[in-house]
Amino acid sequence: MGEKKIALDVSEKSRIEFIRNLLDDVKALERMLDEGLVEKNISRIGAEQEFCLVNSNWRPSKDAGIIIDAVNDPHFTTELARYNIEINLDPFELKDDCFTLLETQLMELLEKARRCGDERDIKTILVGILPTISKVELEMDYMTPNPRYAALNDRMRELRGDDFELNIRGVDELNIVHDSVLFEACNTSFQMHLQIDPDDFIKSYNWSQAIAGPVLALSSNSPLLLGRELWSETRIALFQQSIDTRLSSYALVEQQARVTFGDKWAAGSIVDLFKNEIARYKIILDREIELNSLEQLDKGIIPKLPALSLHNGTIYRWNRPCYGVGNGRPHVRIENRYIPSGPTVIDEMANFAFWVGLMKGRPSQFDDIEAVMDFREAKDNFIKAARTGKASVMSWLGSLISVRDLVSKELLPMAYDGLLKSNIDQRDADRLLQIIEKRNAGHTGAQWTTTNYRNLRKTLTRDDALLALTKTMHENQVRETPVHDWGPVNPNLETHESASQVQHIMSTLLLTVRETDLAELATSIMEWKGVHHVPVEDEDGNLCGLLTWTHLQRFKAQGNDHSDKLVKDIMTKSIETTSPKTNISDAIRVMKEREFGCLPVVQGAHLVGIITIKDVTAFDHD
Repeated sequence: MGEKKIALDVSEKSRIEFIRNLLDDVKALERMLDEGLVEKNISRIGAEQEFCLVNSNWRPSKDAGIIIDAVNDPHFTTELARYNIEINLDPFELKDDCFTLLETQLMELLEKARRCGDERDIKTILVGILPTISKVELEMDYMTPNPRYAALNDRMRELRGDDFELNIRGVDELNIVHDSVLFEACNTSFQMHLQIDPDDFIKSYNWSQAIAGPVLALSSNSPLLLGRELWSETRIALFQQSIDTRLSSYALVEQQARVTFGDKWAAGSIVDLFKNEIARYKIILDREIELNSLEQLDKGIIPKLPALSLHNGTIYRWNRPCYGVGNGRPHVRIENRYIPSGPTVIDEMANFAFWVGLMKGRPSQFDDIEAVMDFREAKDNFIKAARTGKASVMSWLGSLISVRDLVSKELLPMAYDGLLKSNIDQRDADRLLQIIEKRNAGHTGAQWTTTNYRNLRKTLTRDDALLALTKTMHENQVRETPVHDWGPVNPNLETHESASQVQHIMSTLLLTVRETDLAELATSIMEWKGVHHVPVEDEDGNLCGLLTWTHLQRFKAQGNDHSDKLVKDIMTKSIETTSPKTNISDAIRVMKEREFGCLPVVQGAHLVGIITIKDVTAFDHD
């Protein structure tokens, strides 16, 4: 999402001109590599910190623009949603206390955001997926009001030709259709950059793919989405599906997702990676290019390759190859995109040191990656890590091994060796990798979240459990307590007053019947389940009526004479409904005034929930 200047009204002529510049960018990069212009013999690290904003009730805040204006610092930038902000950190040379320097800068920048937020009762949260995001915060009025985001949304929908579908199965299931890319905004990450020597790029890139599974497993912290317990790192499935432009087809045609781990080991050079992406992925955004890269190179000026950078930015590899220019010198780097934000800065820095240590500690046997590991083995490890996190059993050098054993016996010693080879201060290496060691022996963010959510749901509603989780996350982050030391969440939190809308208390586990169902079946189900209110849907799934306990009693009083009646013969068609955004107090007032036992909750014509007298009793303080 980083490119700010894009074309909104694309003509055929401008598109052709952009493609010409894209091809010239590739040629320019080839020339720079051939002529030895790309920087060598030095490594730098950098990072992008995404985080969420919540209001005083621990729900997403729309005030990202206000906070960015108040901070007034070029390190801060907007993201897709109005409750997300990104911080772009400065690069630091990989040596000595570079991790401490980067950590210090990140803490100072986050403190700026926190101070500005405190003045407006807004808090910052570092987490891969904010637990309190609901479907309401995924509507278009939560999209950052910037033309580039609207253009991206329109182009993605145009390519897909339909709405976006999410189908994620974990302990729970999430099946939903959405009309925008805003589900992508649920994802917040800590993106880590490592500069690589161009001559070693392909070997390093393949190694980054090989270690992605165990690194992700130990870093996972996002098992919840819309109150559903899904994958250990649900972001992986969510991000791919939320911007998936592939079309369904009767033909068995393999289509590459724009969010991808890849399908084989890389070969050649970084230019070959870029060429492959141009060949396989449609150009979805373009912009006017003022300076041609080849012409710049002829003049002795290092080009920024703007067309290539824009296209590369619309292909979301979990390990992304990148080109950049710093202090007039071109360089290439790998961007690690799969690590979630949080749960604390110290956890993020430990993840960073672990990953960099592994990258720099690569054993020579992995220089020829194809000789020791099948690519599908690495990809399978990555998917396992996303699904089951630290509980995964992975394939490593032909044997099955638990993540815990793989990290403790193989990867941690390798990471220590890599950091020391890079001349990282021993004290910094020990401080950060000991956090990885303790997390490996204890629990990850995903395990902490899952355990506590299950315990909270024994006594709290779904909404209150999510609020309690979010509040505790914030408290632990403020104390900068690494996640392996996080304890249980206190269930005795005063959270009821913060539930303000119907969506926060409605039941979404719906028992419904069709209008053409046999009335005797519907009333029997009501008796069996002890349900007093059952919504009735037509053949298209639209709400068309309501069955209540009164209808059941009347039907039973009629005896067997009416056993052939259908639900539509006994239901009421006069239904009062409400919407997910309705204030709870307004819903209570309607139910009291009209003596309703329930209110179906609809979005358009579709039933999305129901609230009953039992649901609202705890909130009725009149």
